[in-house]
Amino acid sequence: MKKSETTLLLSLLFLFSCSCFTLNNAHSTTILNLWPKPRNLTWAPPHQATLIASNFTITTPTPHHNKHLSAAITRYRNLVISEHHHPLVPPEVNISKNIPPLEFLTLVVHDPDAGLVHGVDESYTLSIFPSSAILTAKTTWGAIRGLETFSQLAWGRPSCVAVGVRVWDSPLYAHRGITLDTSRNYYPVKDLLRTVEAMSMNKLNVFHWHLTDSQSFPLVLPSESSLAEKGAYASHMVYTPEDVKTIVEFGLDHGVRVLPEIDAPGHTGSWALAYPEIVTCANMFWSPASGGVLAAEPGTGHLNPLNPKTYQVLKNVIRDTTTLFPETFYHSGADEIIPGCWKTDPTIQKYLSDGGTLNQVLEKFINNTLPFILSLNRTVVYWEDVLLDETVHVSSTILPKEHVILQTWSNGHNNTKRIVSLGYRTIVSSSDFYYLDCGHGDFVGNNSAYDNQNGDDKDNGGSWCGPFKTWQTIYNYDIAYGLNEEEAKLVLGGEVALWSEQSDSTVLDARIWPRTCAFAESLWSGNKDEKGVKRYAEATDRLNEWRSRMVSRGIGAEPIQPLWCVRNPGMCNTVH
Repeated sequence: MKKSETTLLLSLLFLFSCSCFTLNNAHSTTILNLWPKPRNLTWAPPHQATLIASNFTITTPTPHHNKHLSAAITRYRNLVISEHHHPLVPPEVNISKNIPPLEFLTLVVHDPDAGLVHGVDESYTLSIFPSSAILTAKTTWGAIRGLETFSQLAWGRPSCVAVGVRVWDSPLYAHRGITLDTSRNYYPVKDLLRTVEAMSMNKLNVFHWHLTDSQSFPLVLPSESSLAEKGAYASHMVYTPEDVKTIVEFGLDHGVRVLPEIDAPGHTGSWALAYPEIVTCANMFWSPASGGVLAAEPGTGHLNPLNPKTYQVLKNVIRDTTTLFPETFYHSGADEIIPGCWKTDPTIQKYLSDGGTLNQVLEKFINNTLPFILSLNRTVVYWEDVLLDETVHVSSTILPKEHVILQTWSNGHNNTKRIVSLGYRTIVSSSDFYYLDCGHGDFVGNNSAYDNQNGDDKDNGGSWCGPFKTWQTIYNYDIAYGLNEEEAKLVLGGEVALWSEQSDSTVLDARIWPRTCAFAESLWSGNKDEKGVKRYAEATDRLNEWRSRMVSRGIGAEPIQPLWCVRNPGMCNTVH
């Protein structure tokens, strides 16, 4: 065979092997399907790609000693070499026989030892030239974000990568998270690790772990081991200190903070199995026939703020939790105080008859716990109820704005506005947009509401927070809507939430993904294009592609459209 023929054959093999040209697809695209979309991305014509060399490496010119950066470099090097992703619609590229395989990505990190804390710099720049590539970041965490982007620019078998690409990227919001409830139903550690891994793929950075609730207490704490021994569903349905260390370290390897929540004084019925004397209304029916309710849902029990032993136990819990979790935020809950529960207790009854109020009962609890948490060098996060609840709340005078963050979950933009107008920082988790469990019906049994032959419950699906939150609903929500510039600065970011009354490991991935991908992009680079127009139409095809890639990476994300829609662009839109 002549040299010219050999060169031609190799070029054709390269073209086919990179999945850059296929006979069975009706079209191709010059769009690079990255998720979340970078803040600034250019792919210069003539839209070329090159093979990734089999000996491809990621090099750091300056030595470092950050084990999490080393883990990320190894992980992404292996992913780029082995993933061989096949796009649903392959990129349209021009192949040049003069482009050599890419042998290395140079990674420059200016401050590799910067800790993973709120507000750390996650920016990066990425340039892929015909014969070299360089990724520059100020911190390890920006480097991890850039490595994820680089991995998404590679595809095919053998692997090839787009060249002529330049990216500048940085998140719009510093706090981008998922709240996961592991009390109402238990999730094995492997499922939590997979969730954290998927979070990193989507450039999310906070795993808010709602560890305990009235239903179970699965966290094993050295100073209060009886809480899990008696409060967990079973001896194997617990999270040991070793499990926590595994999850925290895995999070650091992936640029994800693990934020613990020990909800109190409400949502503490499970504590009564170990300490019945410090819990009011434990094990009572949640909605008595005599009227009123004792809990927001089945599973009653509030800690008693008037019992001194409550604080002996609780301070041990807080101390152990902050020892297990290095995260500088500590979530103390304080939501959904139900007056009827506290009123069942004789001590509280006497306090009220002597002229005290339930607000003062809650104030005693905050005054006995908040200073202790602050003494452990933590910033305290509470649910908005502690300040905004109409029935039981405390004054802002005992919630110092410099030390307290309020997480909002109800009443949409209105409560966000109320919180920031008072000068508090906030994390947005609007149940109308960000609650992933909604729309699956209510979980209480013996419910006559479902004996309905008219089909007139379609709007909310039998769920208090229905209907189901579609990815487009989530994508289009603007968490700083209606705020002025100074108020908007107090919005740290947001979290989607999966409350687990009707979820466990069998449905975890599909409940979270890819709807949370939509959330991730909206908080990373926004939901509008450079002209300020919502870009959900353009995002649809990219999300289809990204969901497909997540599935190939082992994440059970549910589909958002038939594959036919991807293969026929625009044909599934509302308006063509």
